[in-house]
Amino acid sequence: MSPATLSAAHRIESDAEAIAVAERFAAEIAPGAGERDRSRAVPIAELEQLGASGLLALSVPPDYGGPGLGATTIVEVFRIISAADPSIGQVPQNHYEQVDAVRRYGSAVQRQLFLSEIAAGARFGNAQSERGGKDLMDMRTELRAGPDGELRLNGVKYYSTGALTAQWIPVLAKTGDEAMAWVYLPREVEGLEVGQDWTAFGQRATISGTTSMTEVRVEPEWVLPLPERERAETFAAFAQVLHAAVDVGIARAALKDAARFLTTRSRPWFEAGVERPAEEPYVVVQFGRLRTQVRAAEALLADAARLLDAAAADPSPEQITAARLGVAEARAFGAETALAVSSDALDSLGSSAADEGHGLDRHWRNARTHTLHDPTRWKHVHLGRYVLDGVVPPPDSILF
Repeated sequence: MSPATLSAAHRIESDAEAIAVAERFAAEIAPGAGERDRSRAVPIAELEQLGASGLLALSVPPDYGGPGLGATTIVEVFRIISAADPSIGQVPQNHYEQVDAVRRYGSAVQRQLFLSEIAAGARFGNAQSERGGKDLMDMRTELRAGPDGELRLNGVKYYSTGALTAQWIPVLAKTGDEAMAWVYLPREVEGLEVGQDWTAFGQRATISGTTSMTEVRVEPEWVLPLPERERAETFAAFAQVLHAAVDVGIARAALKDAARFLTTRSRPWFEAGVERPAEEPYVVVQFGRLRTQVRAAEALLADAARLLDAAAADPSPEQITAARLGVAEARAFGAETALAVSSDALDSLGSSAADEGHGLDRHWRNARTHTLHDPTRWKHVHLGRYVLDGVVPPPDSILF
């Protein structure tokens, strides 16, 4: 897709406008979330609407056509969209990570090329993860120069959220014995194939299938070397806080839908002696506790975003450490809250709540699937080490 095709994208001018646009978009996509989940539908129209809304360009600097908004607003936008449909909320998570990479590490040519397209409504997909190997970072996908001197990319990636419908697909690849790079491929480049073989029980409409590259010819300006992390920064933390926003959005939606079901469809337990299940004291207490959990997760999320903005304004080691730890707290607690609320909120609803037609199961399935992205336990490990011995997470940790 060319920049001219994308030129109709709206330009958001302020934080308040971004929130308002996100709320309108969320209201429009929420009614179809259950059906997209059931049918594993590719949300083509919804993602085109997202691109046209201007919400994909919030972090693009004004010099390249964006408003240059901070993490506080971007995170709230993600939370709002994810409460409406977390599959659509997750699709641009890697997009924003890659916009951040281009802003931080890209050359002047790359910033002009990619950021101007993002401002016009283009979206980055994702092709980073691989199966096999000794661990997550053991990559087989390789960028190499062929006999003709041209760069060629070969490999297979899995869990490629958003790649199917994106304009550019960033591929994480080896470029040497130790070196790595992001390779940004146009969606229609020859030799690139994106499958729809996504069969997870949750986050179904992300269509996070397999991406294959076979002798894909790569232009030099599409290659962004992965920088060495000799000192801590907030790049990984920004990506993590967007994941946290998805989880917290799921928790809010699960609570809202459970409360609606309880007050409109459930019957009280016969021993309670009340007319409505919402009058049962134990039910009232349970929903009060669940609300407190969700509010606490939302507060931690908002605080983590503010810490990221503070670190952007003053990138001192102290501010960066505070932001990284704050994001880890929000991510860990948000994941645990999404799982707990999406399960416990069903406890008082009765057997009819298990009917697939009501779609109440999708919140837990979405939470369980999305929270598997990286281990919550290791966030607690690093947080515990910091509390007990003042040990700061290493600069190269992808969780921080």
